[in-house]
Amino acid sequence: MMTVHEVSELTGLTVRTLQYYDRIGLLRPDSYSEAGYRLYDRESLEKLQQILLFRELEFPLDEIKKIMDSPGFDRDVALTQQIELLRMKKDRISGLIELAERIKTMGVNDMSFKAFDRKKMDEYKKRAKETWGDTAAYKEYEKKSEGRSDTEQAGINARLMGIFCEMGKVKDEDPASEAPQALVKKLQDFITAHFYNCTDEILSGLGKMYGSGGEFTKNIDEAAGEGTAVFAEKAIEAYVKK
Repeated sequence: MMTVHEVSELTGLTVRTLQYYDRIGLLRPDSYSEAGYRLYDRESLEKLQQILLFRELEFPLDEIKKIMDSPGFDRDVALTQQIELLRMKKDRISGLIELAERIKTMGVNDMSFKAFDRKKMDEYKKRAKETWGDTAAYKEYEKKSEGRSDTEQAGINARLMGIFCEMGKVKDEDPASEAPQALVKKLQDFITAHFYNCTDEILSGLGKMYGSGGEFTKNIDEAAGEGTAVFAEKAIEAYVKK
């Protein structure tokens, strides 16, 4: 565990900034010391790295929160997008440096403005945002979760994970057999009731995410047993093909 002051020294962020992140729900401390100081664990620091990567890419705080609160958020997918955007930013800065050096050498005779063009990067950023937050499903999720306490949300998340634990008990069966298929239906109905209308198309996308090897896979397998996430993906695939 690290105190808020230690995290401040490690990251260069001010204590006031970390307190603000807590206040707006962007980065909550893992716990508090007996003296009332915020304490951050490894998972919190990993989340902070993700936040700072988005900030480096000039995402506003409210958009970062929307992206990271999205029910479909996956750290590995986000990192892939961030890497691509950072490469674009690197190429753009390299182009600006080359242009500045030419201007210094040749004067203002070089009338190239290509290095200032942000269209490609802005378009990719727009698509990245749409991946997480600008969907009807997310807006419905926001509406349904409005007013829920952290305890209520934690209870819903625990019940959702309970369905995966049930899947873990039948993962040696054929994914298309009766018991796994009943659990997929239970999962779909639960998501619809507590998050957003989980169509077969959305469910199929979630299934791929569950078995992709990222954060979702890790969390499901830790709770329900190794291989459960991939089994859930196969069971969902069989379900949506019916």
